[in-house]
Formats: sequence, structure tokens, C-alpha cells
Amino acid sequence: MDTKELLKKVRKIEIKTRRLSDHIFGGEYHSTFKGRGMTFSEVRQYQFGDDVRSIDWNVTARYNEPYVKVFEEERELTMMLMVDVSGSEFFGTEQQFKSEVVTEIAATLAFSATQNNDKIGLILFSDEVELFIPPKKGRSHVLRIIRELIEFKPKSKLTNLAEAFKFLRNVMKKKAIVFVLSDFIADDYKQTLKISANKHDVTGIRVYDKHEETMPNLGMVQMQDEETGELMLVNTGSKKVRLNYNNYYKEKVSYYKDSFAKSGAGTINCRVDESYVKKLLGYFKRRG
Repeated sequence: MDTKELLKKVRKIEIKTRRLSDHIFGGEYHSTFKGRGMTFSEVRQYQFGDDVRSIDWNVTARYNEPYVKVFEEERELTMMLMVDVSGSEFFGTEQQFKSEVVTEIAATLAFSATQNNDKIGLILFSDEVELFIPPKKGRSHVLRIIRELIEFKPKSKLTNLAEAFKFLRNVMKKKAIVFVLSDFIADDYKQTLKISANKHDVTGIRVYDKHEETMPNLGMVQMQDEETGELMLVNTGSKKVRLNYNNYYKEKVSYYKDSFAKSGAGTINCRVDESYVKKLLGYFKRRG
């Protein structure tokens, strides 16, 4: 993709997602994800009418006159977008690939955070962390994130969510709002998710295509595994083959739901042919 085409694509996504964040999500995001409460700012001399419960007795004893603690609201937050860039994200049978829907959702969330003057960071992962953009503020920073989501070429097509959560734990020392965007066709991440969710406010956004849920009967078909690249002949006319695939898919979805529920993390399920706007808004309203 040449620079001109890339910039055009970035601009198109910015116009669409910024309008959504400005008119729909900005206020919902603010009320859903509040600051860390009140943080200590300074001490000053007691004035008539001050709450006696705010007196700092150590400073008062030192200076032999009453001093009170002054607190202010700590509003600033950090949002981390963890985005799966493995091969399975480039599946799509409707108007869009899963990766394109993921990009739009991530951009909408990023602009919503920008409205509240929050920092936004990005982790792109496959079976390793492919790219890390540290959290920063501002429109130009969000546009850089969108550019990476559009044009980044991962080294690997495999998926390892556990590695991504371990990386998050190492780079984010303070509590953050974390959105994990993936199809969650993976396993063995329950424990690392639980550790991350104990520290951060984690939400999993599962983006999937309806044609992934069941295997159609198309007879003998050559298929390619998007993650391994392996080509194979599959007899989709076999009931046993279709049943095994359906059970495999249901098992991964069940693992995702169970892992996030037991970790106390939130979940959003978004099919590519459905409105992610309604899904996000419904989630924000339930949590707000």
C-alpha cells in the first residue's frame, strides 16, 4: 500500500470513528471508566469551615497549629489496546475482514479516550509481541496507532494470548483500561489473564465471522489454515468432520467466556455483520 492510499484509508477511518466517539461514546466512556478517585495534593493551614477529618495530625503536631490535607480528583487514565494480528484475523466472508472491524473498534475506543485527555498505548501480538507503542496523548498519536493497525505485517501467523498478557504485566506498572481485540481461537491463557485482570480493568472484545461457527457441507474442499499456512483436503460432506469442527470452535468460545468470567473481566461479542456501535454502547451503559 503506497503512502497516499494509506493516508486516505487512515483519514476515512478517522472521520467515521471520530464522529462515533464525539457523538456517542465520549460521555459513556467518561462515566464508565472513572479516574482512580481522590489523590493527595498538598497540605495547607486549617481554615474556618474545613472538615476536621482532613486535619493532618503529624504536620499539625510539628508546627503547633492545625493543617489539613488537600485532595484532588485523579482523572487521567491510560488505555491499552491489545490487538491480535495473527493469520485468523484476516478471515472474512461478509463485507469486511475481522481485522478491518477490529481497526474501527480500536480507533473508536482511542478517540473516546482522547476526548477525556487519557493516554492510549498499543500492543500488537501474534504468538509473540510484534509491536509496542507506549501510551501517549493526542490526535497525532491515535493516527499513528490507526496507521499501524492498517498496514502492519506480522512476522508470525500464530496466536499466543498468554505471552501478550505477560508483556502487559511487565510494561504497565499502574492500573490501565485494557481492551483485548481478538477472535480468541486460542487456549492456555486463563492464568495470565487472571493476573492481568487483578491489576487492570480488562475487557475482551471477540470479533468473529458467522461462517466460522459451523462448517458448511461443500463436499471435498481444499482449505488453508490461516495461522499455519498448511493446505489440506477436507471432506466437508462428512458429518463427523463437521461435528468435530463445530465442537472445536464451541470449545474455544466456551474457554474464552469462562476465562474472562472467572477473572472478573468484561466481554463483548461482535460479529462482523453486526453493529459494533450497539455492542460497545450496550456494554458502556451496563457498566456505567
